[in-house]
Amino acid sequence: MQFRQKALSKLQSPEELDVPVRFARPQGRLVLAVTALVMAAACFWAVTGSVTSKLSAPGILTHAEGSYILQSPVSGQVTAVLAEEGAMRPAGAPLVKVRTQRGVTTVRTVAAGRVTSLVAKIGAVVTTGADVATVERVDDADDPMVAMLYVSGSGGSTVPVGAAVDLTVQSVPTQQFGVLRGRVKAVGRVPQNRQQITGFLGDSQLGEQFSAHGKPVAVLVQLDRSADTKSGYTWSSKQGPPYALDSTTSVSGAIHLTAQHPVDWLLP
Repeated sequence: MQFRQKALSKLQSPEELDVPVRFARPQGRLVLAVTALVMAAACFWAVTGSVTSKLSAPGILTHAEGSYILQSPVSGQVTAVLAEEGAMRPAGAPLVKVRTQRGVTTVRTVAAGRVTSLVAKIGAVVTTGADVATVERVDDADDPMVAMLYVSGSGGSTVPVGAAVDLTVQSVPTQQFGVLRGRVKAVGRVPQNRQQITGFLGDSQLGEQFSAHGKPVAVLVQLDRSADTKSGYTWSSKQGPPYALDSTTSVSGAIHLTAQHPVDWLLP
C-alpha cells in the first residue's frame, strides 16, 4: 500500500503538467514515414505495373502437315531400297522392294514428302504392317518449318494465340547463337494421347516422350522468317547459326504468357 500511495500522489501532482508528452522519437517517425512511402509505392505498382510469366514446354521442329509412317503391306525380304534419307519423293513413288512367295512387291509413298528415316534395309525380313520408312509431308524442301510444342494439359488453357516464343534448339549452341524466335499460331482444343502424337510426328518414341507425364496440348509455333540469316529464321543474336536447320530437331520452348497486373493475383 505504501508504494501505491506514492504512485497515486505522483499522478496527482501538478508539477509536470506543463511538460510536453513525447509520443514517438524522431527515428521512429522516420521509420513510419519510410514504411508508409514503401507501401504506397507497392500499391501503385500492384495496380499499374505488369508482370510477364513464361511457360516452358518440349517440342520439335517439323512441317505443318507432320509426318506419316510407311508400313509394309506384305511379308517378305527387302531386296532393294530405292531412296535415301532426306530425299524428296512424290506421292506413289517407289521406296522399297519386298520379295514374297508370290513375287516382288513395291512399297510406295502414300503422300508426297521428304524421307526422314528408312527403317528397312536390304536383306531384312519384314512382316505385314512393319515400319518401312517415315515420310514428312511437305511439297518442297524449302517450305517453312514450324515448331510443335507439347504443353501439359493444365497449362494449355493459359497459352494465347500470338504469344511470343523463344525456342532453344538442341543442335544450336545457345550461348553463341541465341534462341530462335516465333509466335503461337494455334493451340489444340483437347489434350492428345500417345497414339495421336505418334500419328502426327511419325515417331513412336516421340509419342512416348511427349506423353510421359500425361496427355499434353499441342501448340503450333510459327517461326519468324528472316532473309539476313543462313537458316532463314530470326534469332536473338544478329545472324544466328551459319547453317540451315533440320526438321525433326528437338527444341525447348519458352512461351511468353499475357502480362498481368500484380493486383489481379489477389482478386478472385
